[in-house]
Amino acid sequence: MRALVIGASGAVGTSIAELLEIAGHEVTRAARRRHPDAVTVDLRGNVRGFAQLAPHHHVVINASGVENPDMVMHLGGATLVDISATGSYLAALRRAADSTGASVVLGAGLAPGLSTALVGELEAKPGDEIDVAIMLGSGEKHGAAAVAWTKSLAGSEIASRPETKTISNFRERRTLPGGDGKQRRYLRADFPDHTLLGAAGGYAVRSYLALSSRPLTRALAVVGAIPQLSSVISAAPALGDDSWALAAINRRTGERRTASGRNQSRATAELTALLAERSAVVGMHGWCVTAHDLATSGELTAALSTRS
Repeated sequence: MRALVIGASGAVGTSIAELLEIAGHEVTRAARRRHPDAVTVDLRGNVRGFAQLAPHHHVVINASGVENPDMVMHLGGATLVDISATGSYLAALRRAADSTGASVVLGAGLAPGLSTALVGELEAKPGDEIDVAIMLGSGEKHGAAAVAWTKSLAGSEIASRPETKTISNFRERRTLPGGDGKQRRYLRADFPDHTLLGAAGGYAVRSYLALSSRPLTRALAVVGAIPQLSSVISAAPALGDDSWALAAINRRTGERRTASGRNQSRATAELTALLAERSAVVGMHGWCVTAHDLATSGELTAALSTRS
């Protein structure tokens, strides 16, 4: 398999490229800024460089944090695997893929990705309400793109939601049993599993975020109430550990699907590498799919190393 990894100099992209190379795949590394081990590709504006490279690969992995749905017009038969967690962007990417016949995997990583598989495996009926509890390690050093994404949520409207009323990030709270079995206070956050699965299935998916440090979770709630304080997210100390845990819970039946591990960045890379390989094996043929369409939660968790 020939893979083009956009954002290959970042925390997640570097690991994705390494994992694919170890597995024997041919990898082209691309980065936004000049880098001795990567070609220069910037998805923020003119995508000419991307358009020249993409058609020569089987799979294109976007780990750059740049969200540009126009990419699908330049794939030239390659499959796009995008690790973005932004619901409005993934919805736009799906529309672009449907209109162009491009092959796209929407959401590869923990949430969405593994969380999508957990939600999809619940026995949900139309009208059911699904809670997704996402606990991420605040003691782990995250890349600039992940920090910027979290800052962008503060006080902004949740796009991927079943409600018609406006709901803002980090302002609605709910106590849930997490994927590690611990009860925590979670904050409503804009992860896209309602967009990816819930709307089509006729059930409501609501996602909630907590950090492994309870004080930092409370700080997120303050930032949600006062978005002008979002700069503190970048300056926050690395309290807590690097554990992560996911739980998908059907409110009606109490059915739960869970997963947990350590090192979010490495886990995201391992899951993305698996989904990229799986997309090449099945042959996408213009499909626009989620992680749930390509792998079971058991297959995804089996791909995680002891470091994840």
